[in-house]
Amino acid sequence: MTSTEPQLRYSEDDLKEFEGIISDKLNNAKKELAYIRESLSRKNDQGTDLTGSGYLSLEDGAETAEKEHLNQMASRLQKFTTQLELAYIRIKNGTYGICIQSGKLIPKERLRAVPHTQHTIEAKLGK
Repeated sequence: MTSTEPQLRYSEDDLKEFEGIISDKLNNAKKELAYIRESLSRKNDQGTDLTGSGYLSLEDGAETAEKEHLNQMASRLQKFTTQLELAYIRIKNGTYGICIQSGKLIPKERLRAVPHTQHTIEAKLGK
């Protein structure tokens, strides 16, 4: 390949680097997700023995808001782990780092920052 031809795929060494980044982020996200799920489980296990009061106290409202927040975080983390797992599959099948909209190679800097992306910045911004 001459230097004027655009690069169509990343090298094996590049892919190994990205695989390491994805693996680290995936492991961290799974640990965080497990922690959040455990926190939600503990909150759900706390009995509601005092529910007969007929009104929701401020403490109950704060606990409900916290559960909702934890559920939202868990949902986002689950989506993130799925995206990382799909990126790992793209590495294995040879399509990783290629913009699904333009077909161009996504810059390494972008993939290091957002390893699960499937778009160049230009494609993402609609340029």
